[in-house]
Amino acid sequence: MTQGIYIGESAEEFAQRLKIHFSDYLILNRALTHRSYLNEHPEAIEDNERLEFLGDAVLDFLVGAWLYNRFPEMAEGALTRFRSALVRTEQLAKFAEKIGLQKALKLGRGEEESGGRQKPALLCAAFEAFIGALYLDLGIEVVSEFIEPLLVSVIGDLFINGSLQDPKSRLQEWAQAHGGTAPVYRTIKEQGPDHDKIFEVVVIVDDKIQGAGTGHSKQAAAKTAAKAALQNLNID
Repeated sequence: MTQGIYIGESAEEFAQRLKIHFSDYLILNRALTHRSYLNEHPEAIEDNERLEFLGDAVLDFLVGAWLYNRFPEMAEGALTRFRSALVRTEQLAKFAEKIGLQKALKLGRGEEESGGRQKPALLCAAFEAFIGALYLDLGIEVVSEFIEPLLVSVIGDLFINGSLQDPKSRLQEWAQAHGGTAPVYRTIKEQGPDHDKIFEVVVIVDDKIQGAGTGHSKQAAAKTAAKAALQNLNID
């Protein structure tokens, strides 16, 4: 830190460390730009949210294809659970940290001061945006080669510890197995500034609120609510 301002890697330094050669570093810069940065730097044209959308789709496809080819005997249900485990927020945030993505992020002062570089939802979104940029600039084969070592590094642990399903998936499977309707998640409260917003979400199963949770994103809050519902319903 220098006078309260984080001095991190440039986009070029980040790519060089990863041994990736972009032809267009503007798109990489965009992938590393959080929306909070735009408020204080009008020269920055666009944040990374559109690239996040694209990267999310690319990851879903490539992770699914990787699992399909690596485990030819695995049933469809298991493939789906493994893919969900590999692309969930917490796992993608860990991938982001593993490649040091947080060092190159461009954040606004408020987001920086609230610990944005350590927020799983923010890191997950940035990783998806980086994948989107990589896809647009260098193509799907390069993305596939880039993510394979990351997937290999964690797939064994998923087999060993059995942590394949996130709480929302477990709750949905339980509800369906017991003849009920799919859980419904509702955001009941939002508070705080844009760079540090807190969401409160409840989950409803068979017309009853079974859990509530808070988080820095709706997704994180919904996960916490699902965890609470699993405990409330005594689901292992």
